[in-house]
Amino acid sequence: MQLMDRLRLGAAVLTAKTVTFGVRSLRLGAASVLPGEIARRLQPKLLQLLSCQVKQGVILIAGTNGKTTTSLLLRTMLERQGWRVVHNAAGANLENGLMTALLQNTNPIGSLDADFAILEVDENIVPKVLAPLQPRLILALNLFRDQLDRYGEVDTISRRWGQAIAPLPSETIIVANADDPTLADMGQQLNQNVLFFGLSEPEHYLDEIPHAVDSIYCPSCGTRLVYQGVYLSHQGDYNCPNCGFRKPSLAIDSREWEQILIGLYNKYNTLAAVLAAQQLGVDKAIIRDTIANFQAAFGRAEELQVRGKHVRILLSKNPVGMNETIRAVNEVSERKIKEESHQLAPVLMVLNDRIPDGTDVSWIWDVDTEKLVERGGTLIVSGDRVYDMALRLRYSQPQIDSKMNLVVKEDLKEAIATALAQTPANETLHILPTYSAMLEVREILTGRKIL
Repeated sequence: MQLMDRLRLGAAVLTAKTVTFGVRSLRLGAASVLPGEIARRLQPKLLQLLSCQVKQGVILIAGTNGKTTTSLLLRTMLERQGWRVVHNAAGANLENGLMTALLQNTNPIGSLDADFAILEVDENIVPKVLAPLQPRLILALNLFRDQLDRYGEVDTISRRWGQAIAPLPSETIIVANADDPTLADMGQQLNQNVLFFGLSEPEHYLDEIPHAVDSIYCPSCGTRLVYQGVYLSHQGDYNCPNCGFRKPSLAIDSREWEQILIGLYNKYNTLAAVLAAQQLGVDKAIIRDTIANFQAAFGRAEELQVRGKHVRILLSKNPVGMNETIRAVNEVSERKIKEESHQLAPVLMVLNDRIPDGTDVSWIWDVDTEKLVERGGTLIVSGDRVYDMALRLRYSQPQIDSKMNLVVKEDLKEAIATALAQTPANETLHILPTYSAMLEVREILTGRKIL
């Protein structure tokens, strides 16, 4: 490292640690973004200079859904193997958040002592950070429509990912979702060491392709794909009748691994973490035991006890995500309804339209909310766009005398209090919030901020 780079790095580290201390002392937040944003102005090469010090390499995890759960699961496996891991655990996944996570683990002169760095990365900045990070392993989870005002369509993102990955060293490991046609096609075009994960469980096929699908046309020739079955959205078992493109062979048998948390989408997170851990040399016994004892990340099927009531928070920030959380809620209700003492608990939905959520909330009209309305019971809605959500649910009612009881609460604290009060002691209150709403909900329930 050149002298000027070292001096700038030292100044950046000192400044970042001072900012972190100030923000946390004044209880202004978790200081997961600002230190990195300021530090990189002092040392523009910050990301490269810090990541190259990670002994066994950087693991980059990208995708629309599942980054935080997969990252935490993989991190736990690596730590139980005895390795020291740096991780942007607060979910700050833009460049300033990545830098902040690395900075928090440096000494005052900028030396970083870590075996691995697990970095969750926003889909849109993957091409920008690959060159400075030079990751050892890239985990590509899925691509769905999410914040179209920022990202555009999934084929655009996939193409940019492929172009950015192509120049990386041939020994780079790519772990990609074979059930997602866009990622399968991307992986098949790369010269790196590409391994695929996916489901081999036709009993979990959906009855029909959901309304919220993004990639049902062949990425090679544009012909509509033939699906033997879909697991969620456009993810499933498929082939192209025109050019022969089909789901790639899997490097892992999904039937051999248990499900973590609720929702089929978490089976994908499990498989992704397991395949990555195997490639990095984690013992099989440690992998299995970690899965069996895994605790959810904040807001991702996280379970809390609040005022004597059981609460489960299911982040729902795009059409596919909300469809899957509705599916999970309904599966719980179906199991519970068989119990003689069962009382249907309310469901609280919180819709915001802030920058972390995406300012365009038209995506709620692609959600199959009819399936939640058919469940019946009380649905409580809140958030910045409470009336948009309420209208969507009203349009989901087949007739005015349906079993749904819709409660509209503009004030989030009041909405949460109402939902808790109406939740029976032996039932679970499910809260389905968008990202910024999830942070607010957790702060109200726990009294603590995350970011």
